Amino acid sequence: MNTPTSAAEVSEIAAAPPASATPPAPPAPLAPHLQPLGQRAFAFALMCIGFFMATLDIQIVASSLRDIGGGLSASQDELSWVQTAYLIAEIMVIPMSGWLSKVFSTRWLFVASAVGFTITSMLCGLAWDIQSMIFFRALQGALGAAMIPTVFTTAFVLFPGKQRIVASTTIGALASLAPTLGPVIGGWITDQWSWHWLFYLNLVPGIAVAALVPKYVHIDEPDLPLLRRGDYIGIVLMCAFLGCLEYVLEEGPRKNWFGDDAIVACAWIAGISGFLFVVHALTAKDPIVDLRALAVRNFGIGSVLSFVTGIGIFVAVFLTPLFLAEVRGFSSLQIGLSLLSVGVFQLLALGVYAYCTRFFSMRALLMFGLVCFGLGCYLYVPLTHDWGWQ
Repeated sequence: MNTPTSAAEVSEIAAAPPASATPPAPPAPLAPHLQPLGQRAFAFALMCIGFFMATLDIQIVASSLRDIGGGLSASQDELSWVQTAYLIAEIMVIPMSGWLSKVFSTRWLFVASAVGFTITSMLCGLAWDIQSMIFFRALQGALGAAMIPTVFTTAFVLFPGKQRIVASTTIGALASLAPTLGPVIGGWITDQWSWHWLFYLNLVPGIAVAALVPKYVHIDEPDLPLLRRGDYIGIVLMCAFLGCLEYVLEEGPRKNWFGDDAIVACAWIAGISGFLFVVHALTAKDPIVDLRALAVRNFGIGSVLSFVTGIGIFVAVFLTPLFLAEVRGFSSLQIGLSLLSVGVFQLLALGVYAYCTRFFSMRALLMFGLVCFGLGCYLYVPLTHDWGWQ
């Protein structure tokens, strides 16, 4: 027999939602380009800081290699690997960043990269010999590499129309400034404190980026099932090709090129794995790097021009500090000051470029920049051992 229900109980039952009713769904997140401009700008700025750190560290040791060698009792041949190890690891990871961002999302991939880069920066500063330094530098390059390409993707997703031009210009300026300012900053830090602070410099901004990016960067969501369908064959072929090619190019001049068995072996591995990687990338359903995108004319031409200018920038910035240190005997600070003009004029040109986009086409500005760049590289031709102040 049912007990009688009081008036209070009846009112509570009437006010309660039906058992079949579902709670309202949370509002869908705004599309990245519809988020408030301040949030988008701040998120982009955070990622630019990580991008600048990862790019800066390629050349920040350039003007301080002699000091690092003295502190770690390393030979000149061993010291070259302080930069080469970073570059090899970075080059192998960067092409995988697109797939990794799909798997883990751009936000969490960037955070993991920033955390790994910060930790390995501290380990580089604590290195006790040249072998540990080379190992930690390789880890630093591999873990920090994902911060470089994800910035470009973020800029195109967050900013539409003319805002995208400003964002891409900012990235281009940072990409050019970082390798040229690296020796300047590195030389000054080494002269004022010690070479260890070249790496400790990354700790505070690295921690800040890793802490703030999860809150402000919202672009995509993780898709962990993609791990089961990863192009692992392509990854192995690509790493073998790029890693061995970088070793051949770095060690070839010192080991008489193909007169050395290791150079010959790595050259064969690079050639075979490179050919197989290209074939695989053009035939696989979902390759790690889709080379078919190069068939798009503008993208293909832009990639070639970026490759050519990259060679010019990095060759000049890599060889000039070595020349000034070994031939001219400049200190770390003097080397940095010698390269300061490059960074200064790049900053000035950034403002001029942004203004000129109102009156000239991007194609015309590109051609003018390439001509000036080629002329600047040509001016290095008469450089001799007497070059520089006394």
